[in-house]
Parts: sequence; structure tokens; C-alpha cells
Amino acid sequence: MHPQASSHRVEHAADREFLEDVMNHTVRDVMTPIPRTLPASDSVLLAARAMREHDIGTIIVVEGDRLYGILTDRDIVVRALADGKDPMTTQVSEICSRELTTVQPTDRVGAAVRLMRQKALRRLPVVDNDGEVLGIVSLGDLAVERDRQSALADISAAPPNV
Repeated sequence: MHPQASSHRVEHAADREFLEDVMNHTVRDVMTPIPRTLPASDSVLLAARAMREHDIGTIIVVEGDRLYGILTDRDIVVRALADGKDPMTTQVSEICSRELTTVQPTDRVGAAVRLMRQKALRRLPVVDNDGEVLGIVSLGDLAVERDRQSALADISAAPPNV
């Protein structure tokens, strides 16, 4: 047997063991707690400014303390600006995504990964039993947890662009 083949098998076994361990972590272990939120009645302009100020591309939209929707920078461009809507008067509730898939903090990372894969999602709001937003888990969070040396982990951990 070629010596490299043996070392590759050891690496793959170690990778599998590490991955199985990560997949058994809970969502609480990898989520970003207390994500930026805005009330559903706020303007798209306020949402865009909050995204710029905090260097984020996603805001959780709430009604009271309950999840209402999720708004991305792409939603602002495609659903508001490209449609000629006034960002000062258009409420985020008019353009945010409402059909959401959520996870709970006690769910396993593996379950979150499966949901993201099945539904082609990049992020999942984390809510409690009452629908209160506790955090958000993103592909970047999962990449950093799985392999801190991966390109996606590097990008996710990089300082903001100014």
C-alpha cells in the first residue's frame, strides 16, 4: 500500500470524527446571539443604514418580541429599489421574507445543516418555544465551527469592509 493512501485514510477518519462531534453540538453553541432586529414598521432606509452601521447583510424583523420576517440587503435592492419603492416610506414588512424556517437553540447542528441543505438557506433564525428571537445561525457560523482554516471561515471571520 502506498504510504500516502494510509495517511489520507487517517486524515479522513479524523475529519469524520471531528465532523460528527460538530454535528452533535447544539445550535446554541454556534449561533450568533442577539442578532440585529428592527420592528416591521421601520422604513427600508433605516434597515439599510443599520446594515451599513453594523456591517451586516441580514436583519431580523420583529413585531413586538416575536419573529415577523427576515430582511437581507438583496431584498432591499430587488424588492424595493429595483421596483421603484421609496426607501423612506416603504416599511420593511412590505419587502421582508415571511415564509421562514427556524430552529431552536437546543436543536442539533446536524439538523440545522440538513434544513439549510434541503431548503437552500443561508441562515436560520433561532427562536424559543414562544417565537422570541434568540439568535441566528448562518453558513458562516457553521463554517467557522467546522473548520476554522476554511476559506468560508476566513471570509466570515474577516474584519468588515470600510
